[in-house]
Amino acid sequence: MTRGETRSRTGADQSLDPVDLVNPDVLETTVAALSTSLESALVKAASEGLPDRVEVADWVERTKRLVLMQHERSALRSEVPHLAGRLLNLLREVNLPDGTTPAGIVEAFLPRLPAIRGMLAEDVEAAFEGDPAARSFAEIVLAYPSIRAIAIHRIAHELHLLRVPTLPRLMSENAHDRTGIDIHPGARIGRRFFIDHGTGVVIGETTEIGDNVRLYQGVTLGALSPRQADSLRGVKRHPTIEDDVTIYAGVTILGGEVTIGRGSVIGGNVWLTDSVPAGSRVIAEPPRQMVRRNFDPGDRQLHWDI
Repeated sequence: MTRGETRSRTGADQSLDPVDLVNPDVLETTVAALSTSLESALVKAASEGLPDRVEVADWVERTKRLVLMQHERSALRSEVPHLAGRLLNLLREVNLPDGTTPAGIVEAFLPRLPAIRGMLAEDVEAAFEGDPAARSFAEIVLAYPSIRAIAIHRIAHELHLLRVPTLPRLMSENAHDRTGIDIHPGARIGRRFFIDHGTGVVIGETTEIGDNVRLYQGVTLGALSPRQADSLRGVKRHPTIEDDVTIYAGVTILGGEVTIGRGSVIGGNVWLTDSVPAGSRVIAEPPRQMVRRNFDPGDRQLHWDI
């Protein structure tokens, strides 16, 4: 084969649509099978509405930025109507509860933005007062993952209270993806809330958190593992944390009947499935550690004489 023939054949191959190499019967059979309407969880999900995750994430990020940073009236006059219109379109993509309309939800949600801003201002103050590493309020607003997660939660929570389906959960998952902090939009969180570091924090749907509460990384406020989830929907499954409680890293607190009393301090790596009274100090028994002296630096194995 000459060099010219090689170029000619290569050019022909490049112009060929790759799908022409696939048996059309296989393509049609696949399309027919995928288009068959079956009563499955995926078909039910589609019928309930599947809004675009990217659009929802962008909307909540812009709304977060508005409540945290925008104060100029001229900018707000432009941004508030823009966000209202985008929320209206997102609400049209989900099945709203009977008796509600997209416009009605938007009109109920917008007046709540000043209250959300007020709570976030207190959250930022709590972070500044509670973290000696903080150098400025701007640093906290811009760089602290907990403020980002809490801000998105407070926005999503208001939509959750308005019985909006799907969208609040997509917002909380956006925060989870970006910060490692997983807060269900149904959780009720009081004023001056601070999460230090924050990676790995999980706060379940029916958790109730009072004022002036501080959590550290790796805290789980969860539920005991259910076997029949249907019977527990709408039932309180997650703990109640009263005012002025500090919960250190790696703590797991499970159960809807569990209450951590006001002013308590829960030490790191504690596992709790029972309530503790106000003013408690709870610590895990320290593990036993063994130290071997006269260790040979050339020996990289662990050998213990028990």
